[in-house]
Amino acid sequence: MIPSTRSVLGLFGSPRKGGNTDILLEEFLRGCAERGAVCERIRLSGLRVGGCRGCGGCEKTGQCVVEDDMQSVYEALERSDRIVMAAPIYFYNVPAQTKAVIDRTQALWTRKYLRQERAGQPPGQRPDRRGFFIGVGATRGKRLFDGTIQTMRYFFDAVDVEFDGHLVYGEMDAKGAIRAHPTALKDCCEAGLNFVNSNG
Repeated sequence: MIPSTRSVLGLFGSPRKGGNTDILLEEFLRGCAERGAVCERIRLSGLRVGGCRGCGGCEKTGQCVVEDDMQSVYEALERSDRIVMAAPIYFYNVPAQTKAVIDRTQALWTRKYLRQERAGQPPGQRPDRRGFFIGVGATRGKRLFDGTIQTMRYFFDAVDVEFDGHLVYGEMDAKGAIRAHPTALKDCCEAGLNFVNSNG
């Protein structure tokens, strides 16, 4: 197979460094890198990102009026061919730091739907941009990931990428517990391999 030159953005959505979420995302990115992709990493909990103000300022210019670290996230989202978000589940959704970033993509939603401006593409062409979600939760609830997966579908739509799939793992609480899972690390690496050259 011809090596890829795609750019992959890994969004680390857990505030716990080196935990289960980080482990899985690194395996996923390792798979991407083995396909020749250039991988960029952003740890969301290390950023200064305020919540969406609901002010409507982005409707006028297509740009968020809030000046903080989200500006660099916008740039990364727009230049990436592939975006993978990994996050733990807190009260049946992503942590507050990650949700703040998702909410702030309202500016990109506005640009796409209200202003009819599409990210990273010339007029009349749609680039092959795709997104993937990795989730980890501590409990065994049957619907533990349902709300989060729906959130991720809307997030990826807002940033103008196709939702390409997800991997989720419940009953994982202790730091590093995911390493004892029989298939999780392999699953994520293989998903990363496939994600780079995915055609949907």
